[in-house]
Amino acid sequence: MNDHPDLLSALRAAVGAQQVLTHEDPATDLAAYEQDWRRRHRGRALAVVRPGSTAEVAAVVQACAAAGVSIVPQGGNTGLVVGSVPDASGQQVLLSLQRMNRVRALDAANLTLTLEAGCILQAAQQAAEAAGLLLPLSLAAEGSCTIGGNLASNAGGTQVLRYGNARELCLGLEVVTPQGEVWDGLVGLRKDNTGYDLRDLYIGSEGTLGIITAATLKLHPQPAARLTAWAAVPSVEAAVELLGLAQRQLGAGLTGFEAMSRFALSLVDKHYPQLRVPLWQDHPWCVLLENSDSESEAHARERFEALLETAFEQGCVSDAVVAESLAQAHNLWHIRESISLAQSEEGLNIKHDISLPVSAIPAFCAATDAQLAVEIPGVRLVNFGHLGDGNLHYNVQAPEGGDPAAFLREQETRINHIVFDSVRRHGGSISAEHGIGSLKAGTLPQYKHPVALTLMRRIKAALDPQGIMNPGRVLTQNPG
Repeated sequence: MNDHPDLLSALRAAVGAQQVLTHEDPATDLAAYEQDWRRRHRGRALAVVRPGSTAEVAAVVQACAAAGVSIVPQGGNTGLVVGSVPDASGQQVLLSLQRMNRVRALDAANLTLTLEAGCILQAAQQAAEAAGLLLPLSLAAEGSCTIGGNLASNAGGTQVLRYGNARELCLGLEVVTPQGEVWDGLVGLRKDNTGYDLRDLYIGSEGTLGIITAATLKLHPQPAARLTAWAAVPSVEAAVELLGLAQRQLGAGLTGFEAMSRFALSLVDKHYPQLRVPLWQDHPWCVLLENSDSESEAHARERFEALLETAFEQGCVSDAVVAESLAQAHNLWHIRESISLAQSEEGLNIKHDISLPVSAIPAFCAATDAQLAVEIPGVRLVNFGHLGDGNLHYNVQAPEGGDPAAFLREQETRINHIVFDSVRRHGGSISAEHGIGSLKAGTLPQYKHPVALTLMRRIKAALDPQGIMNPGRVLTQNPG
């Protein structure tokens, strides 16, 4: 702490002494800020600073820039790629945006919601719902993740198929630059062709180019009805066939299409038997579909039943159930959202968040499944995800009865290369919605076009010449 006494004094002056937490106080536990959600890394911050306004964020950044101390922005700390916790040096300031959680404005006529970066996603959804509108961004972590983090990682979720990623849902941003300047770009315009799109530059940059402090998001009318169906399918190919059929028959009404392998669902059944997973035991894959209708529930049900009837006739669905109530629909979605938790209960695992052309997913699964089975006998694959937009969570569990910690230590690098090489061969990306963070920063150069990496480094150097914004995330500090 004695390394930067002037900086700590400046931080306390900027946000108030109570909002600057350090290890100097033995009663202060900073674990919630310093440890990532998956418990893969525990860092140590010089200080945790909790500003309450954009002006305070700017003052904090100015103080850190003057001292040459790097900053790690953090929202809900729900990320999966170690992108929002400090390193172990004790020389980084962690800037928590959780106090900046206010809804600033809701414009019903313009269908926009302006709110601060620390606003919990679920609270933002509720603000829209209270006005009879829909904020369609929906994630398993929506009860704890924040809008700033969602935008910094360009979060996806379960309704990307219809509404797009976080980037597509954002119209404007407020950002504090690495120099402590404030860019007020909180416009609610669908069209603004006045130069470079700075908004899209900051979205997905994981806090490496600046700190998002507020955003203006698109809202949509609430659908008149939503129906959820759970369908058992005989193969991944059949799931892709069902997706095409649903897109043709439901059009924009198809708002969710999730695929789940039998083993993924078996873990939910094992660890959360009270959820009563349907149809999984006798079928290799299950699909969860959501149909949103602008007319009525009767119209939605008629279209859903017609879709399933055609799917049965074509052989791409073996069995299906349609939720008869909102409670049943919530339970089906809860099963899907519990897969990651059930996998954690089963033990340490290797996670992959990949995207592929939908047409390439069956070939990718067949080839990668087979290669892993040969090279690591007994390996268990927890394959599930947002098939509708080509995003799979292709996770790898240790063989049953083995040592999960040893498996992770000895096999993670090898398995990552097998999976990522296969992703590249099939025209995909090694990160779909989780980001790069520090977990994949060293791997990215092997799978990103070198010219793209050069351009990214030039942008980073131009906007953050001191290199103080979330260093070591997305881009490695040493290009070599």
